[in-house]
Amino acid sequence: MEFIKAIILGVIEGITEWLPISSTGHLILADEFINLKQSAEFMKMFDVVIQLGAILAVVVIYFKKLNPFDKEKTPRDKQLTWQLWAKVIIACLPAAIAGLLFDDWLEAHFYNFVSVAIMLIIYGIGFIYVEKWAKTRPDTLTNFNRMPYQFAFYIGLIQLLSLMPGTSRSGVTILGAIILGASRFVATEFTFFLGIPIMFGASGLKIFKFILSGESFSFYQFGILFTACLTAFLVSLIVIRFLMGYIKNHDFTFFGKYRIVLGAILLVYAAISAVFGG
Repeated sequence: MEFIKAIILGVIEGITEWLPISSTGHLILADEFINLKQSAEFMKMFDVVIQLGAILAVVVIYFKKLNPFDKEKTPRDKQLTWQLWAKVIIACLPAAIAGLLFDDWLEAHFYNFVSVAIMLIIYGIGFIYVEKWAKTRPDTLTNFNRMPYQFAFYIGLIQLLSLMPGTSRSGVTILGAIILGASRFVATEFTFFLGIPIMFGASGLKIFKFILSGESFSFYQFGILFTACLTAFLVSLIVIRFLMGYIKNHDFTFFGKYRIVLGAILLVYAAISAVFGG
């Protein structure tokens, strides 16, 4: 049964990591109903490391574009690939520093049911209004290679908002990039690439904290984590391709509405649970 639960959580992660609806938020919510019978320390690590499986799907799909050592690339192409990585690193620095400083505090105060629901609603409204506003002006950045380093740094600052569970890292960076003038395609691809160092770093931090907690990491627990990561990886391969096709003809308004509806339902659930002691 635990492995079946791990597969379900992997499916949830593989879908929600790339759609702008918050993967961490959905995993916290899923924990409310699908309880893995593991320790609290293991679950803190699990909810982050499972995202590593989804991130590996980006590496596989975009390997050629992200590989600066590809022998088939021209010197100019290799230069552009290195510049891409430089922009990704610049954009990741603010969240990396803030994550190290405030990870424990955020986990203690905001990794809960109500906080996730509120963030779902707030950024759901944000998506709807930003999309309406974006339709009134032309995109100023439609070519990834022309992205200024300053633009990447601004995205990095905006990404700090995603430290709040329920916000959605992909959601907030896509919103920010669109506001700054990027096309949905550029905004979405850049968000994918940002996830690589961010999630490798976050996973490493959580594993390190888990080891420091003194709790043993059994082969059984490894099997549960591996199953969830593998499922997230396989599902992500499908979802990433779906999303890149979806944004060619659609905006993100639907996801904004989804966030609002889900957030409202969860707040009602939380209120009923508080009243009846559920």
